[in-house]
Amino acid sequence: MRKQELQGKGHVIRRMFADVDADVYVMVDGDATYDAAAARPMIEKLLDEKLDMVVGTRVSTELEAYRQGHRFGNWLLTELTGRIFGRTFNDMLSGYRILSRRFVKSYPAHAGGFEVETELTVHALELNMPVAEQATRYISRMDGSHSKLSTWRDGWRILMTILKLTKNGKPLFFFGAGAAGRSLIAIVLALPLLSTYLHTGLVPRFPTAILCAALMVLAGIFVVCGLVLDTVTLGRREQKHLTYLSYPSPERNDDGT
Repeated sequence: MRKQELQGKGHVIRRMFADVDADVYVMVDGDATYDAAAARPMIEKLLDEKLDMVVGTRVSTELEAYRQGHRFGNWLLTELTGRIFGRTFNDMLSGYRILSRRFVKSYPAHAGGFEVETELTVHALELNMPVAEQATRYISRMDGSHSKLSTWRDGWRILMTILKLTKNGKPLFFFGAGAAGRSLIAIVLALPLLSTYLHTGLVPRFPTAILCAALMVLAGIFVVCGLVLDTVTLGRREQKHLTYLSYPSPERNDDGT
């Protein structure tokens, strides 16, 4: 039994991953909404296929168990993550996961709250780990139990986590998008000035011209930042990959367990 003083799901998981040494880790929300019996087939899937993570995709016909707002938010954030990081999951925010030792020991835990599932997903996608999903039954909470998840507050925190992970994991894409946006604004503002200059030889709105030049300089700075940080990120990713490779893939013991 271990006690974590810091509140938040992410802090608990960070402590668990640091203190517990196991071949297979089972991570599940303790609110009795997930099917406990699904753990064994998920573990068998991880071992038989030598995977690093199996996510329990929630399947529920109970409206109260999985509200429409949460379904839409999950879909939206999952799609956004997939667009940025590539191959993704159908239920990125599921709290039911089976993890391998090498996944856990190479995972740099930073999240403190419900955004930890996003961080786990992006870690797997960054290192191109073998992962899978398995449909699991999802039921309503017991009477008297209430979810601590806030659709808007935690949804916003997860969105900010995605943006932060994009900045840290794909800096060239992140800063390149910023540079493209500023360049577009500068071009739109500069076109009327250019047309006037070609017809009259004058620049009547000099402050706008200065703004356009400043935006283009800022776009150039963004590109340079993206290039430099992309090199740094490559080194960090290689370090995580080396840590990942230092542990064997998950497999059954000789007795079949």
